[in-house]
Amino acid sequence: MNEVVVFRPEEPAVGPQQVPALVGISRQSVGAQGLALALTTFPPGASTTAHLHRGYETAIYTVEGAVALFYGNELEHVAVLAEGSFCYIPPDVPHKAYNLSETHASRFVSARNDPDDPENVVVTPTADDGSSDERARELRKRFAVGGV
Repeated sequence: MNEVVVFRPEEPAVGPQQVPALVGISRQSVGAQGLALALTTFPPGASTTAHLHRGYETAIYTVEGAVALFYGNELEHVAVLAEGSFCYIPPDVPHKAYNLSETHASRFVSARNDPDDPENVVVTPTADDGSSDERARELRKRFAVGGV
């Protein structure tokens, strides 16, 4: 196709990650062949399920708020994505994200080199032993008083 396509999704969809996202660009929405682009809004205090993107890279830009991203085979590492920050997640890396605010939504734009996203999202419950929930609670306390 050699046409510019403008698409405005009407409603957020909730995929395997369990957070609402406006999927703007994908194979299904505009016929994209090599990428997907979405705007995710994390409700206050929300988190995703532990998951990975099978064979695909992810780039994130934090538009509003702050998110803790636990990652690794056992979610043993953490990165904090503050407003204005960019993040790269390699293919097949398990991760779970938490909104660090209990009172405000956070929003981020995510792009993947997978036009069929979220079909290639794989939920990884074995990576999540629950310890990231406790670590996220501690980060939320620090975030609430201006830390992190």
